[in-house]
Amino acid sequence: MPETLRRQQFAFAAHLRDPSAHPAPPGIEDRRLAIYRDLFFNNIEGLLAGNFPVIRKTLDDDAWRTLVRAFYARHRSRTPLFAEIGREFIRFLETRAEQDAGDPPWLSELAHYEWVELALQISDEPRPDCDADGDLLDGVPVPSPQAWALAYRWPVPRIGPDYRPDAPPDAPTLLLVRRDPLGEVRFAEISPLVYRLLQILDAGAATGRQALETLAAEAGIADPSGFVEQGAAMLQRMREEGTILGTRPSP
Repeated sequence: MPETLRRQQFAFAAHLRDPSAHPAPPGIEDRRLAIYRDLFFNNIEGLLAGNFPVIRKTLDDDAWRTLVRAFYARHRSRTPLFAEIGREFIRFLETRAEQDAGDPPWLSELAHYEWVELALQISDEPRPDCDADGDLLDGVPVPSPQAWALAYRWPVPRIGPDYRPDAPPDAPTLLLVRRDPLGEVRFAEISPLVYRLLQILDAGAATGRQALETLAAEAGIADPSGFVEQGAAMLQRMREEGTILGTRPSP
Protein backbone atom coordinates (compact mmCIF):
# COMPACT_ATOMS: atom_id res chain seq x y z
CA MET A 1 0.00 0.00 0.00
CA PRO A 2 1.39 3.48 -0.86
CA GLU A 3 0.55 4.89 2.56
CA THR A 4 2.32 2.04 4.33
CA LEU A 5 5.41 2.51 2.17
CA ARG A 6 5.34 6.22 2.90
CA ARG A 7 5.26 5.61 6.65
CA GLN A 8 8.14 3.17 6.36
CA GLN A 9 10.19 5.68 4.38
CA PHE A 10 9.59 8.42 6.94
CA ALA A 11 10.44 6.09 9.81
CA PHE A 12 13.61 5.00 8.03
CA ALA A 13 14.67 8.61 7.34
CA ALA A 14 13.90 9.72 10.90
CA HIS A 15 15.99 6.87 12.30
CA LEU A 16 18.94 7.68 10.04
CA ARG A 17 18.85 11.36 11.06
CA ASP A 18 18.53 10.75 14.79
CA PRO A 19 18.88 7.11 15.89
CA SER A 20 18.78 8.04 19.58
CA ALA A 21 15.32 9.60 19.27
CA HIS A 22 13.69 7.44 16.57
CA PRO A 23 13.71 3.63 16.72
CA ALA A 24 14.56 1.62 13.65
CA PRO A 25 11.71 0.41 11.45
CA PRO A 26 10.76 -3.16 12.28
CA GLY A 27 12.02 -6.02 10.21
CA ILE A 28 15.39 -4.51 9.19
CA GLU A 29 18.59 -6.03 10.51
CA ASP A 30 20.54 -3.51 12.62
CA ARG A 31 23.80 -4.46 10.91
CA ARG A 32 22.35 -3.29 7.63
CA LEU A 33 20.92 -0.15 9.19
CA ALA A 34 24.32 0.67 10.69
CA ILE A 35 25.81 0.82 7.21
CA TYR A 36 23.29 3.45 6.17
CA ARG A 37 23.60 5.37 9.45
CA ASP A 38 27.35 5.65 9.07
CA LEU A 39 27.27 6.35 5.34
CA PHE A 40 24.79 9.22 5.53
CA PHE A 41 26.31 10.84 8.59
CA ASN A 42 29.89 10.53 7.36
CA ASN A 43 28.95 12.12 4.05
CA ILE A 44 27.53 15.17 5.81
CA GLU A 45 30.41 15.31 8.30
CA GLY A 46 33.00 15.14 5.52
CA LEU A 47 31.24 17.80 3.48
CA LEU A 48 31.08 20.20 6.43
CA ALA A 49 34.68 19.48 7.42
CA GLY A 50 35.74 20.45 3.91
CA ASN A 51 33.68 23.64 3.94
CA PHE A 52 34.72 24.70 7.45
CA PRO A 53 38.30 23.45 7.97
CA VAL A 54 39.20 26.06 10.60
CA ILE A 55 36.18 25.19 12.75
CA ARG A 56 36.97 21.48 12.32
CA LYS A 57 40.53 22.04 13.57
CA THR A 58 39.51 24.42 16.35
CA LEU A 59 36.85 22.23 17.97
CA ASP A 60 37.90 18.92 19.49
CA ASP A 61 36.67 15.71 17.86
CA ASP A 62 33.79 15.14 20.28
CA ALA A 63 32.53 18.73 20.08
CA TRP A 64 32.72 18.71 16.30
CA ARG A 65 30.87 15.42 15.86
CA THR A 66 28.24 16.44 18.42
CA LEU A 67 27.66 19.67 16.51
CA VAL A 68 27.39 17.90 13.16
CA ARG A 69 25.09 15.28 14.67
CA ALA A 70 22.78 18.01 15.99
CA PHE A 71 22.75 19.71 12.56
CA TYR A 72 22.05 16.44 10.81
CA ALA A 73 19.28 15.46 13.22
CA ARG A 74 17.45 18.74 13.80
CA HIS A 75 18.05 21.26 11.05
CA ARG A 76 15.54 21.46 8.21
CA SER A 77 17.34 22.69 5.13
CA ARG A 78 15.66 25.08 2.72
CA THR A 79 17.40 23.62 -0.31
CA PRO A 80 18.55 20.17 -1.48
CA LEU A 81 21.64 21.57 -3.24
CA PHE A 82 24.96 20.33 -1.86
CA ALA A 83 26.61 23.67 -2.62
CA GLU A 84 24.15 25.30 -0.20
CA ILE A 85 24.83 22.96 2.74
CA GLY A 86 27.40 25.41 4.12
CA ARG A 87 24.83 28.21 4.20
CA GLU A 88 22.37 25.91 5.93
CA PHE A 89 25.02 25.12 8.55
CA ILE A 90 25.44 28.85 9.19
CA ARG A 91 21.67 29.23 9.67
CA PHE A 92 21.79 26.34 12.10
CA LEU A 93 24.62 27.94 14.10
CA GLU A 94 22.85 31.32 14.13
CA THR A 95 19.73 29.68 15.54
CA ARG A 96 21.80 27.94 18.21
CA ALA A 97 23.39 31.27 19.13
CA GLU A 98 19.94 32.83 19.56
CA GLN A 99 18.98 29.89 21.78
CA ASP A 100 22.21 30.19 23.81
CA ALA A 101 23.14 26.59 23.07
CA GLY A 102 26.57 26.96 24.67
CA ASP A 103 28.67 27.14 21.49
CA PRO A 104 31.74 29.39 21.40
CA PRO A 105 30.35 32.92 20.91
CA TRP A 106 32.35 33.47 17.73
CA LEU A 107 31.30 30.20 16.05
CA SER A 108 28.58 31.45 13.70
CA GLU A 109 30.69 34.41 12.52
CA LEU A 110 33.69 32.17 11.91
CA ALA A 111 31.46 29.83 9.90
CA HIS A 112 30.23 32.75 7.78
CA TYR A 113 33.81 33.92 7.22
CA GLU A 114 34.83 30.44 6.04
CA TRP A 115 31.75 30.12 3.82
CA VAL A 116 32.32 33.43 2.01
CA GLU A 117 35.12 32.11 -0.17
CA LEU A 118 33.03 29.28 -1.62
CA ALA A 119 30.00 31.56 -1.93
CA LEU A 120 31.95 34.03 -4.06
CA GLN A 121 33.60 31.30 -6.11
CA ILE A 122 30.22 29.95 -7.20
CA SER A 123 28.36 33.27 -7.32
CA ASP A 124 26.65 33.68 -10.68
CA GLU A 125 25.01 37.04 -10.08
CA PRO A 126 25.21 38.83 -13.44
CA ARG A 127 27.37 41.84 -14.09
CA PRO A 128 25.19 44.97 -14.08
CA ASP A 129 25.14 47.31 -17.07
CA CYS A 130 27.55 50.19 -16.62
CA ASP A 131 30.14 52.33 -18.38
CA ALA A 132 33.50 50.78 -17.50
CA ASP A 133 35.28 54.09 -18.24
CA GLY A 134 32.67 56.41 -16.72
CA ASP A 135 33.52 59.39 -14.52
CA LEU A 136 33.73 58.10 -10.97
CA LEU A 137 32.86 61.43 -9.37
CA ASP A 138 30.04 62.66 -11.58
CA GLY A 139 28.58 59.22 -12.33
CA VAL A 140 27.11 56.67 -9.93
CA PRO A 141 29.78 54.04 -9.20
CA VAL A 142 28.57 50.47 -9.70
CA PRO A 143 30.08 47.96 -7.25
CA SER A 144 30.73 44.42 -8.41
CA PRO A 145 28.19 41.89 -7.12
CA GLN A 146 31.22 39.70 -6.37
CA ALA A 147 32.73 42.28 -3.97
CA TRP A 148 31.35 42.18 -0.43
CA ALA A 149 32.04 44.54 2.44
CA LEU A 150 31.65 42.51 5.64
CA ALA A 151 31.66 43.45 9.31
CA TYR A 152 32.33 40.93 12.07
CA ARG A 153 32.11 41.43 15.81
CA TRP A 154 34.87 38.87 16.32
CA PRO A 155 38.39 38.84 14.75
CA VAL A 156 37.51 35.91 12.52
CA PRO A 157 40.70 35.88 10.39
CA ARG A 158 42.74 35.17 13.53
CA ILE A 159 40.55 32.58 15.27
CA GLY A 160 41.85 29.02 15.16
CA PRO A 161 43.26 26.21 17.31
CA ASP A 162 45.76 28.58 18.93
CA TYR A 163 43.43 31.54 19.42
CA ARG A 164 39.94 31.21 20.86
CA PRO A 165 38.99 34.62 22.28
CA ASP A 166 36.64 34.92 25.23
CA ALA A 167 35.50 38.48 24.50
CA PRO A 168 35.23 40.50 21.29
CA PRO A 169 37.60 43.42 20.74
CA ASP A 170 36.39 47.00 21.00
CA ALA A 171 36.47 47.51 17.22
CA PRO A 172 34.81 45.23 14.66
CA THR A 173 36.75 43.39 11.97
CA LEU A 174 35.94 44.98 8.60
CA LEU A 175 36.76 43.10 5.42
CA LEU A 176 36.46 43.52 1.70
CA VAL A 177 36.14 40.12 0.05
CA ARG A 178 36.09 40.06 -3.72
CA ARG A 179 36.50 37.72 -6.67
CA ASP A 180 39.13 39.04 -9.03
CA PRO A 181 39.00 38.76 -12.85
CA LEU A 182 40.94 35.46 -12.70
CA GLY A 183 38.40 33.92 -10.33
CA GLU A 184 40.55 34.13 -7.22
CA VAL A 185 38.83 35.22 -3.99
CA ARG A 186 40.81 37.86 -2.14
CA PHE A 187 40.40 39.10 1.44
CA ALA A 188 41.56 42.49 2.70
CA GLU A 189 40.99 44.31 5.97
CA ILE A 190 39.58 47.78 5.41
CA SER A 191 39.14 50.91 7.49
CA PRO A 192 35.77 52.09 8.83
CA LEU A 193 35.80 54.91 6.25
CA VAL A 194 36.23 52.50 3.34
CA TYR A 195 33.58 50.18 4.76
CA ARG A 196 31.13 53.08 5.08
CA LEU A 197 31.94 54.28 1.56
CA LEU A 198 31.15 50.83 0.18
CA GLN A 199 27.86 50.86 2.08
CA ILE A 200 26.91 54.18 0.48
CA LEU A 201 27.92 53.00 -2.99
CA ASP A 202 26.04 49.75 -2.58
CA ALA A 203 22.80 51.70 -2.12
CA GLY A 204 23.27 52.85 -5.74
CA ALA A 205 21.76 56.32 -5.32
CA ALA A 206 24.78 58.62 -4.97
CA THR A 207 27.40 59.81 -7.40
CA GLY A 208 30.98 59.27 -6.36
CA ARG A 209 31.26 62.92 -5.37
CA GLN A 210 28.07 62.79 -3.31
CA ALA A 211 29.19 59.62 -1.58
CA LEU A 212 32.54 61.15 -0.65
CA GLU A 213 30.92 64.38 0.53
CA THR A 214 28.51 62.38 2.69
CA LEU A 215 31.41 60.46 4.13
CA ALA A 216 33.32 63.69 4.83
CA ALA A 217 30.29 65.17 6.60
CA GLU A 218 29.89 62.05 8.74
CA ALA A 219 33.57 62.23 9.64
CA GLY A 220 33.24 65.89 10.66
CA ILE A 221 35.50 67.25 7.92
CA ALA A 222 34.65 70.93 7.43
CA ASP A 223 36.27 71.35 3.99
CA PRO A 224 35.64 68.22 1.93
CA SER A 225 37.54 69.28 -1.19
CA GLY A 226 40.81 67.60 -0.26
CA PHE A 227 38.95 64.55 1.01
CA VAL A 228 37.05 64.24 -2.28
CA GLU A 229 40.32 64.48 -4.22
CA GLN A 230 41.86 61.65 -2.19
CA GLY A 231 38.64 59.71 -2.42
CA ALA A 232 38.64 59.98 -6.20
CA ALA A 233 42.02 58.24 -6.28
CA MET A 234 40.64 55.52 -4.01
CA LEU A 235 37.63 55.01 -6.29
CA GLN A 236 40.00 54.66 -9.22
CA ARG A 237 41.99 51.97 -7.38
CA MET A 238 38.75 50.15 -6.62
CA ARG A 239 37.89 50.18 -10.31
CA GLU A 240 41.32 48.90 -11.28
CA GLU A 241 41.05 45.99 -8.86
CA GLY A 242 37.46 45.17 -9.88
CA THR A 243 35.61 46.22 -6.74
CA ILE A 244 33.89 48.91 -8.84
CA LEU A 245 32.92 47.89 -12.37
CA GLY A 246 32.20 51.34 -13.76
CA THR A 247 29.44 53.93 -13.49
CA ARG A 248 25.93 54.63 -14.60
CA PRO A 249 24.48 58.11 -15.21
CA SER A 250 23.31 60.14 -12.26
CA PRO A 251 19.49 60.30 -12.00
